[in-house]
Amino acid sequence: MTVYYLDDLHVGQRFTSGSQVLDEAQIKGFASEFDPQPFHLDEEAAKATVFGGLAASGWHTAAVTMRLLVQGGLPIAGGIIGYGGELSWLKPTRPGDTLSVVSEIVEITPSRSQPDRGSVRVRSETRNQRGEVVQTFTARLVVPRQIGSTSGDAAVDPGP
Repeated sequence: MTVYYLDDLHVGQRFTSGSQVLDEAQIKGFASEFDPQPFHLDEEAAKATVFGGLAASGWHTAAVTMRLLVQGGLPIAGGIIGYGGELSWLKPTRPGDTLSVVSEIVEITPSRSQPDRGSVRVRSETRNQRGEVVQTFTARLVVPRQIGSTSGDAAVDPGP
């Protein structure tokens, strides 16, 4: 798998992940451990809520998103290292939904004080099998520069 360093990226560049299906057992298992609310655990109780039926925890959707990004949906050298962001859930994730992630590079800023890295702002949309956006995540990431990168810097002759 190709990995991308700061100087390999450009604004507007897009990446698409693989996909993952969420079933009822996974939704209830995650919820029972991390977000034990009735609309994540009980179909009947969920019908009487704003969701109108069983819905995955937003944190479950976020965790699946992260897995899809790490497994090749955002192949950043050194891993996906975040230092902030904004997360929004637009639609519930339901049992049987197949999730995938489309990410776009929004901004690239080489570090002035750390020449071996920079920051990248990435907007990721997690979509279901109908192409509906269920979650958006705009993250600020630390991305390394490739050793020997001279983008914007004067080249140094190492000598004989």
